[in-house]
Amino acid sequence: MQYTQLGRSGLKVSRLCLGTMNFGPKTAEADAHSIMDSALGAGINFFDTANVYGGTGHRGRTEEILGHWFATGGQRRERTVLATKLYGTMTDLPNESRLSALNIRRALDASLKRLQTDYIDLYQFHHVDRNTPWDEIWQAVEVAVQQGKILYSGSSNFAGWQLAQAQEAASRRHSFGLVSEQSIYNLLTRNVELEVIPAAQHYGLGLLPWSPLQGGLLGGVLKPGHDGVRRADGRSLETLKKHQDQIRQFEDFTQDLAREPGDVALAWLLHQPAVTAPVVGPRTQDQLDSALRALDLALEPDALQRLDDIFPGYRTAPEDYAW
Repeated sequence: MQYTQLGRSGLKVSRLCLGTMNFGPKTAEADAHSIMDSALGAGINFFDTANVYGGTGHRGRTEEILGHWFATGGQRRERTVLATKLYGTMTDLPNESRLSALNIRRALDASLKRLQTDYIDLYQFHHVDRNTPWDEIWQAVEVAVQQGKILYSGSSNFAGWQLAQAQEAASRRHSFGLVSEQSIYNLLTRNVELEVIPAAQHYGLGLLPWSPLQGGLLGGVLKPGHDGVRRADGRSLETLKKHQDQIRQFEDFTQDLAREPGDVALAWLLHQPAVTAPVVGPRTQDQLDSALRALDLALEPDALQRLDDIFPGYRTAPEDYAW
């Protein structure tokens, strides 16, 4: 396994992050435990979850599954860099969502209980809260850090200017601020290259791409009988129709490389300098094994250029559109 530091922090994490969103809704607890054991055995020490994961009517279930796994012993908790998130609505009570100081305190304690641990390595804001001032957010985080309940904080789904706003507010308080940003980023969705990635690099944040295969569409969806076909429904089907020509060119190119499409798409992310660790969310052991293969795939410069030709990205704003 390859390891790198998370942003400007001293924390070392694996180049792949195990996403757990499917644990509970799509993957039974016993199978989830097996996948986590395999991931840890392969050297993946970075696990990501969220308090809302678990499915409709079962929010918190995924954290409970991780908690049960930690409780089985074997230094599973000690060997894991644990990341979870808050923001989403947990109940119909008025203060059970977003980033108020009250919800940060309550949501953190609830996550700790479900996860059966006394601290979170990386506590992430699942979304920006436009109604709560940053001084309130950072004060609540500082208290949690002093209590030993949080070690680092991160963001998810933030715009570039919101990263700047968060970091400047933390700087005024002489606080460490964010160490990571978790955004959607893959060959098909590269909007973060405009402002999020430049902001993250400027402030020393590690980028954690979620949906690295765009919901399975970069995993070989046009190949006959491929698992990705099952994912091409609803919004994914609309995206497939819009980008079918690009996806076909991509799959043909990966065939020329004699590699699976998902391996190439994930390896491309690992070649991007801002990326710390893509968040892979396997439903099965086979999907985890597929993600691990990407770690050993070195893409030559001409291959990276070909991928850029098929899926054009962005230059840093404003040069991308103004110069």
